[in-house]
Amino acid sequence: MSEITRDEVAHLARLSRLALDDDELGRLAGELDVILGAVAKIGEVSDAEGVTPMTHAVPLENVMRPDVVMPSLPRDDVLAAAPAAEDGRFRVPRILDEEQ
Repeated sequence: MSEITRDEVAHLARLSRLALDDDELGRLAGELDVILGAVAKIGEVSDAEGVTPMTHAVPLENVMRPDVVMPSLPRDDVLAAAPAAEDGRFRVPRILDEEQ
């Protein structure tokens, strides 16, 4: 892979509307060259056939308890502790317009 030149960095900076001085152009040319070299190395890795793609490096198991119906607090007791209640429900301030 060819080395990134200061002119190419200056061109990219103009396209990106970035104002870079000469020191930044030289530094970024070297950094971009290293980055593109690393990307090229990754591109050299061939896809291994027969390897199952994975989403995690370590197998995960979702641990959930079974749903069990249990008695809850009586509605009247809960609504009695609420700041505002109406028609057997919590009353909350409106946050959306009716048009939405």
